[in-house]
Formats: sequence, C-alpha cells, structure tokens
Amino acid sequence: MGPDGEPLAQELYDDRSGRWSLRFRNGGGWREALVAQALHDPPYALGLGRDGKSVVVVSADEQERLSWQETRLEGPAGDPIQAHDDQSPIYDPVDGRLIGHSVLVGDERRYTFFDPTDTRVWKAVTAAYPSDRVELASWSKDRRKIVVLVDSPTEGPAYALVDLDKKKGRWIGAQYSGLTEGGIAPKQALRFKAADGLELTGYLTLPQGRAAKDLPLVVFPHGGPASRDTPGFDWWAQGMASRGYAVLQVNFRGSDGLGAELLEAGYGQWGRKMQTDLSDGVRHLASQGLIDPKRVCIVGSSYGGYAALAGATLDRGVYRCAASVAGVSDLKRQVSYSRSRGGHSALRYWTRFIGAEDLGDPVMTAYSPAQQAEKADIPILLIHGKDDTVVPLEQSRIMADALKKNGKPYELIIQLGADHWLSRGDTRLQTLEATVAFLEKHNPPN
Repeated sequence: MGPDGEPLAQELYDDRSGRWSLRFRNGGGWREALVAQALHDPPYALGLGRDGKSVVVVSADEQERLSWQETRLEGPAGDPIQAHDDQSPIYDPVDGRLIGHSVLVGDERRYTFFDPTDTRVWKAVTAAYPSDRVELASWSKDRRKIVVLVDSPTEGPAYALVDLDKKKGRWIGAQYSGLTEGGIAPKQALRFKAADGLELTGYLTLPQGRAAKDLPLVVFPHGGPASRDTPGFDWWAQGMASRGYAVLQVNFRGSDGLGAELLEAGYGQWGRKMQTDLSDGVRHLASQGLIDPKRVCIVGSSYGGYAALAGATLDRGVYRCAASVAGVSDLKRQVSYSRSRGGHSALRYWTRFIGAEDLGDPVMTAYSPAQQAEKADIPILLIHGKDDTVVPLEQSRIMADALKKNGKPYELIIQLGADHWLSRGDTRLQTLEATVAFLEKHNPPN
C-alpha cells in the first residue's frame, strides 16, 4: 500500500516453476517491473522505499550477499542499500516510508537511519541507558516521543517513554512482573569449535548463588532451525536457571542471522552435525569444568523439540532426559503436512535442510526420532498444543505411540487451546512448570 492507502504494488510467485514478479499499479491494471527465476530463495518485496513511491526488493547475488533495491515501475530508484542477514526495516510511523534499518551484529543491535536528525536522536536515547540493550518499539508522528524496550542484565526488560522536548524518560512498565534486581541469572556469550572445526557461538546462563563448577546442565536449542539465540532476557532459560541449572543455548550450524556460511552448513544436517554441535557444546563446557557431564538434559521447542528427541534416539549417551515442546518426530509426515499447506516451495525448504531427495528418501526414516524410538534410552517429556498449525499435535502423538510400543518411559501433555508459539501466559506457565518438574525428577539440581 502507498502512503495514500491505495494499492501500489504486488508480488506473485509460482512455486512450481519458480517464477517471481513484482507488479506496479498502472492506471486500472498492473504492469510488471521485475521478473526473476528462482526455485529456492526468490526475491521478495519488503515494503515501501524511502520516497513512498518505490518498493524495496530484497535479493541475494551469487555470493549470497544481500541487497535492498528500491524499485519503481520504470526501474531502480537509486543505488542498492547494503543489507545483512536478519536486517529489519524501520518505517515512518505515519506514511510507512522506509527511514532506516536495524540488525543484530554479534550481541549488539545496530540502528541506521537515513535522516541525520533521526541518527542524532537515537544516539541521545541510547546514551541515556549506557549499560543496557535498547531497542526501538515505536514513536510519535513528529518522532519527539519514543517508546523503547530497555533490557537490563540485572533487572530484566522494561518499556520506557522518552520525551525529547522535556529531555527526560519515564518507565511505562516491565515485560515480566515480579523480577527483582539481582534475581536474574547472568548470561554470557560463548564461543567454541565443533568437532569438525566449525566456529560456533552461543550463550551460557549460570544459576545464581552457585559456584561455576560441576553444574547440572540443560541444553536448550532454539527453534527454526533457521533462527538464532540472542543476548538479553529469555524467560524459559531464566526459569530453568532459577532452579539451579546452567543453561546452554548454541547457535548451531543451520542458524540464521550469523552469516550465509553458518546457515548453509546446516543444509542436510538434521539429526547429524546440527545435533552434534549441541553435544560438542556440552563437551566444551565439561572440559572447562563448568558442568558435570553426567548431569545433562535437553529441552527444546519446535526444531528444538526435534533436537531434544534426536538427543534421546540419535545422539545417545549425552543426556539423562529430554523434553520436547511441539517438536517434530516423523520427518516424512511433517514434510507432507507442510507441503499440503505451503506447496512445492515448502517441500524444497524441508528437503534442503533434511538432506532428502524426496519423501521416499531413506533419510526420512533414519533421522526421524519416532522411527528410531526403540533406541531411546532416557525418559522423554512431550508437550504439544492442540491448536498447533505449524507442527501438528499428531507429531507428539506419533512419538508417544512409538515409545509406548517399545516400552520406553514417556509423558505426554496436551495443551488445550494452545498454539505453536506458546502465545498465552497460562500456556507458558504450564510449560515451564512441567519442564522444571521433569528436570528435577530426572536430573536433580542438588
């Protein structure tokens, strides 16, 4: 939509042929401005350009370098804008024009604004919170009042309203009530090498009041898998750390936002090196004397749930227990489900990461935890939302049935009215309480 609220452009993609096109409104019809052929990773329209008449198109060259190109009906509207993995646009709050962008570089979120005035304003805002991570939430029409999310390493995340005219800020409220200063476990950046030499990063949260030696550990892989863990407050990791556990979050190969090389290293590595990246992290911490390698469990959601199940069936001997929340257990069924909803492009996405040629590929069975349930040698907790439309409840039921058939210990919790993202507060609380109780039963922190 243009600044006037009228349709400006549309993009079309045929996931069978891979033909992508961008069309602009031209009188009473539409006219093509750009065309591309891409079965994988086609360009996509991000939003309005800086002038409000162009559209920003994101694409990658042969070296996988991203660029943002502002395009009009008659062609490019200027030089491409340099882009990075996981770069996010910032729009004018009134008319939707692109006015800047932000990106997480390492542990720091960096903001770029096209208007020098906006740049000066943002520097002044962040200078007011020198020890905290500050992110832009929203601002007023004249951009004189700004809402920011301030993430303090000792007090947690809270929203603040900065009034530039009054030259002061005031707290609006915390994201999580009840957090107290000093009650948050410290989180530190981590770097280590996988067994094949690949450099990996992540985060280690250490429990308060305990010496950093021979600690019980929870490996907590992120979802996606094309996502990443970030610095700052994580309610789930903090909940587990509050009970005495160290928590390891690894940006394993296949993670996004840390460069194309790391992302592509995950292609074809479900259940393989993406999995051993996690256990390599355990071995790294054990070599430092930080954790007790005999007291390690794995907890994860979505892809992280798959990793938890794979830890119990495919990468055995590392963990004492595994908890999967909305995890994938049967690759063939999940790929078929995704294809029914997302077409051929969804199939290509999945098979790229799983490393399968088609649904009949033996890989689908070899790396499906449900198909390898007889190998499970630790207790497994399964939690799944009944209304999950990303990874259907069927995935946890299949795993539960396979474990039951093979006489393996498991628990299954079905959350009524719950989606894939644990959107509701009561769902998150139930999930946290259930996982902590499971951990304390099978891997006591004391």
